[in-house]
Amino acid sequence: MDLHFGDSKPTDEERAAVDALLGPPESSWEGADRTDADLRWARGGRAARDRRDLLLPGLHAINDRIGWISEGALGYLCRRLTVPPAEAYGVATFYAMFSVRPRPSTVLHVCTDLACTAAGASALCDRVEAGLGPGVHVERSPCLGLCERAPAALAIRAGDPVRTAVAAPATAETAVLAATAPDSAPQEPPAALAVPQAGQEGLTLLGRVGVVDPSSLDDYRAHGGYTALRHAFALGPAGVIREVADSGLVGRGGAAFPTGRKWQATASQPDRPHYLVCNADESEPGTFKDRVIMEGDPYSLVEAMTIAAYAIGAHRGFVYLRGEYPRAARRLGHAVDQARARGLLGDDVLGQGFAFDIEIRRGAGAYICGEETALFNSIEGYRGEPRSKPPFPVEKGLFGSPTVENNVETLVNVLPILTMGAPAYAAIGTERSTGPKLFCVSGSVARPGVYELPFGATLGGLLRLAGVRENLRAVLLGGAAGGFVRPDELGIPLTFEGTREAGTTLGSGVVMAFDDTVPLPRLLLRIARFFRDESCGQCVPCRVGTVRQEEALHRIVARTGAEAAGDVALLREVGRAMRDASICGLGQTAWNAVESAIDRLGAYE
Repeated sequence: MDLHFGDSKPTDEERAAVDALLGPPESSWEGADRTDADLRWARGGRAARDRRDLLLPGLHAINDRIGWISEGALGYLCRRLTVPPAEAYGVATFYAMFSVRPRPSTVLHVCTDLACTAAGASALCDRVEAGLGPGVHVERSPCLGLCERAPAALAIRAGDPVRTAVAAPATAETAVLAATAPDSAPQEPPAALAVPQAGQEGLTLLGRVGVVDPSSLDDYRAHGGYTALRHAFALGPAGVIREVADSGLVGRGGAAFPTGRKWQATASQPDRPHYLVCNADESEPGTFKDRVIMEGDPYSLVEAMTIAAYAIGAHRGFVYLRGEYPRAARRLGHAVDQARARGLLGDDVLGQGFAFDIEIRRGAGAYICGEETALFNSIEGYRGEPRSKPPFPVEKGLFGSPTVENNVETLVNVLPILTMGAPAYAAIGTERSTGPKLFCVSGSVARPGVYELPFGATLGGLLRLAGVRENLRAVLLGGAAGGFVRPDELGIPLTFEGTREAGTTLGSGVVMAFDDTVPLPRLLLRIARFFRDESCGQCVPCRVGTVRQEEALHRIVARTGAEAAGDVALLREVGRAMRDASICGLGQTAWNAVESAIDRLGAYE
């Protein structure tokens, strides 16, 4: 593609897609017909920079309407936003869900990640490709966040409006139907089916899933909704932060940073404005808890974000939502609209004189955007590459302003903290890991899904709830960035400190069980390929190391004895380099699962 304003023109459909987002162009500088005023008018400076963050929504608008992004469409979007075409091209090619080459209007994403691979995804892909004609593009995809219903497929048909359909658990017939007739495909099951404990007494975070109509604000309020926000207004911002700090709540995304400390650091910054960002881009293979909350109890996230914004002094919040979650996008978008219409978002929330609103931004298939600074870059309209730290986001985050970033599970924990009080919340779990925790269980179990347990429950207890099979071979904790444990290690307590002492990690709560029918070397190759594909390429240790890791694993499969031992030694050297020198957590953890499989499971002995 020529990386300047060339002669290619957008089609009427492409213009309409961009104009529906940005409004009609004001002058020929932006693509309108030339007028006399054009000689005296040009958008630039701050006004142009302030629109850069609409680049990602603009790319979505074109891709949703047409199915791919042509040179003419990209050039028109760049004129509208005053973005250099070379930079926009770099952004468009960064994301897996976009294409800058012609392709059919229907794309069928078939997950080939860990849970789906164990459930026969490779054979499913072969059958689907044989059953579809040239009018559908089949994409072998990383995790779609539907691990409890593996194998999974997601069909997206471009148009106005864009149509989506999910087949999970997928057969060749249901996947083909989703791709060829998305409007006729069976509806997705209720979110409650992903919660085996749904309806049980004593659930704190999942208590409303399957009980409350996710589309009804009145039903949410009838089941305790917005009680926590009223408590927050009674406590005041400092009181809310004190309650969160006293509860011992730490981030549930894997880093386990104290939430109260993060909120206090942001609230105390003199620079304005402050921003709140909800990280709903859970792309870790095996993770789907945030999707279940947004689909089954979306108003809880809206309320929790309002409380967090009130505490830190933010008046604008963003939800960065996985592009592969169409139902969550619809449910959460409806909840935001209803809350705004009822005075629970906007200029005067609940008549308290506090202004706050939420904007949903869709990701487009980039695991690295789960890293907070890469997420900020993505929202701002740049490639989703991590930033060097310091400065930390509490000082210079989104748009260079103080920012709090939390994931969905972390935020919804704020509601029970305010309703039951910090001491009662802290009494749940253990001294250093307080409160309830959500676990995503998938793989070789009878009842996969999201489970809520207090911190301190054992891995074996969780697997018994899920109905683990007798011929268990290994358990992967923490997803692709986590580590394997043996069947004789099921007494590990599910706490941050307990897993750390056991030489593994809790991560975001992924628990994937594999029986002895799943070939371990194939899983390790899939993990290595995942990290190779998802590396943003910004730093050398990760960009080169993930490739060398996959190459060595391919060689080991075909070798034995001393030859294999040499490649294992090389893997260790590459793994240490990635862990010590990579700029962000992706490269730092890319070796974890392979290392644990070699050391704990004897994968290549």
